[in-house]
Amino acid sequence: MIARMQVLAAAALLAQLVSSHGSAPAMAAMPAPAATPAPAFPVTSGGGLSWAVPKSWTPGPSSAMRLATYYLPVAPGDADRPELAVFWFGPGRGGSIDANVARWFSQLEAGPGDPKPTRSLTRIGTIPVTLVTAAGSYSAGTGMTAMGAAPAPKSGTVLRGAMAEGPNGAVFFKLTGPRRSVAAGGKDFDALVASLKP
Repeated sequence: MIARMQVLAAAALLAQLVSSHGSAPAMAAMPAPAATPAPAFPVTSGGGLSWAVPKSWTPGPSSAMRLATYYLPVAPGDADRPELAVFWFGPGRGGSIDANVARWFSQLEAGPGDPKPTRSLTRIGTIPVTLVTAAGSYSAGTGMTAMGAAPAPKSGTVLRGAMAEGPNGAVFFKLTGPRRSVAAGGKDFDALVASLKP
């Protein structure tokens, strides 16, 4: 299990470095990491931390880039379901908290009426947790996909994130989705963050 996590962390770091340095042709030459089927039960630990997953959330597939994926319920009127992606790259890997906050904020282009991105630091017990929020048109990445073109930005997206500094490296919780659905799932997201334990 640890060897698999190290391989996944190394692949994730490589993919992150390639995408953050804008090498789309190199990304196109690399095969996309295969997604694994959704687990029978949700992943509730990684990086030396554990957490409780709200009962209304459903587990999604994992991949070389993701420790876990959870889907939140869709609010009436929204077409897309919100998604919480959980990343863990290993001790000292995946970039600094500051670099990840900057990258996440850069993935949203605020429009008229969208609030400014926010960042705060809190502690859950002994765990330092950086909380972020942003809203706007969301572009998840700058590289090319397996189909050859970057996905179109999604307007009206809200991002809520928590970057927990665990004993084995930071664990990144990134919630994105339509404004109403993310707002409806806000208490559950807060409960997941509050449940963090070493």
